[in-house]
Amino acid sequence: MPCINGLFTDLVCNAEGNRVLFPHRNKLVITLLYSIYEANQAFLAPFRMFTEATRSMARHPFQPMSYVPFGSMLEAGAAVLDNVIRKRGKPAWGISQATVDGEAVDVSIERVLRQPFGDLVRFRKIGVADSLQPKLLIVAPMSGHYATLLRGTVLGLLNEHDVYITDWHDAAEVPFGKGRFGIDNYIDYLLAFLRQLGPGTNVVAVCQPAPLVIAATAILAEAGDASTPATMTLMGGPVDTRAAPTVPTELADKRSLSWFRSNCIATVPASYGGAGRQVYPGFLQLGAFIAMNPDRHLNAHMRMFRHLVEGDGESASAQRRFYDEYLSVMDVPADYYLETIRRVFKEHWLPRGKFVWHGHQVCPEAIESTALLTIEGELDDISAPGQTIAAHEICSGIPAGRQRDLLQQGVGHYGIFNGRRWRENIAPEIGRFIREMG
Repeated sequence: MPCINGLFTDLVCNAEGNRVLFPHRNKLVITLLYSIYEANQAFLAPFRMFTEATRSMARHPFQPMSYVPFGSMLEAGAAVLDNVIRKRGKPAWGISQATVDGEAVDVSIERVLRQPFGDLVRFRKIGVADSLQPKLLIVAPMSGHYATLLRGTVLGLLNEHDVYITDWHDAAEVPFGKGRFGIDNYIDYLLAFLRQLGPGTNVVAVCQPAPLVIAATAILAEAGDASTPATMTLMGGPVDTRAAPTVPTELADKRSLSWFRSNCIATVPASYGGAGRQVYPGFLQLGAFIAMNPDRHLNAHMRMFRHLVEGDGESASAQRRFYDEYLSVMDVPADYYLETIRRVFKEHWLPRGKFVWHGHQVCPEAIESTALLTIEGELDDISAPGQTIAAHEICSGIPAGRQRDLLQQGVGHYGIFNGRRWRENIAPEIGRFIREMG
């Protein structure tokens, strides 16, 4: 499962943080790696054409090889290789219908508010009155994957809610002239989105943005703003990482901020719209994802090969869809990345009462009317149980009767917001919570 905390950093370090390659790396070398990565993608283009030609040949009905086991193995091997080396952009949402009161309705995906670094996107159910279902804003993490990683999250909540999501942009494509983007700017976006949606909105933060959603809600509550969320659901987020240390939190403690700045930040090459911008490259994040569990990914592709050879196209397609999403990554603004490490993982601004937004002290205790639900996964090794539930103590102004917590047994980080237990247990619990408290 990928770490969507956006903290795993080092393609060329082992799990203990010891340097394995490039022992004298610095920002120049990381930027050079970015250019090499792009050159490698261009180099692989002929191989991608070759794999497609091989697959077409091996399955052609007039090709005798397509009727013997070797032909199936050749096609399967080419398909798996194509899945590994194919260049991916932003995945499509692929959501066209929902079910309301037992009836299928069409869904239109609309951009409600456009901003340089991210948009507010709505999944509008055509023919369903806006007032019939509670408004719900899903706050996606800005951590190397596109918001489409939360497709299953959206589907789990779409039938009973008027769903919106924060759709963050690839920083490599944001023009340099649009300026910097740090934690304060992220909160600015949340405030703009919540004010756009207006009173009665329910907010769900998935992982990384949990502490920032608390901050935004506190700012609105302190100001007496009518757009203060009715309910706030925090799922597997690093609210207080001191409560349950994990590999990511230990890495953040062990390495200085200057180490992250020198080893993890690159300059976007000239071939991109955001040329010159400082970023945490998506390919570094992807390398770290895979390095966490290399055996798991190797075995997954071996299973895909067997499924294709055996003619189990459904299982192979499911595996391919997962990796289409998993291997699609984007760059993160350097300011946001480094400030997250500093404020959330190293200095713990929110739980220590030190969180400042544009110089203004943020007071979580000002949140009184917003109901709070925290959700953690028993097996989560990214934001371990204890990190998210800490929000209840931090948001001390919320009455006990408007606070709930859920520890979902048998799931890790990804299982909190995707998969069977998400659909059967967690999403229904969020729905009940919103109906009762919203």
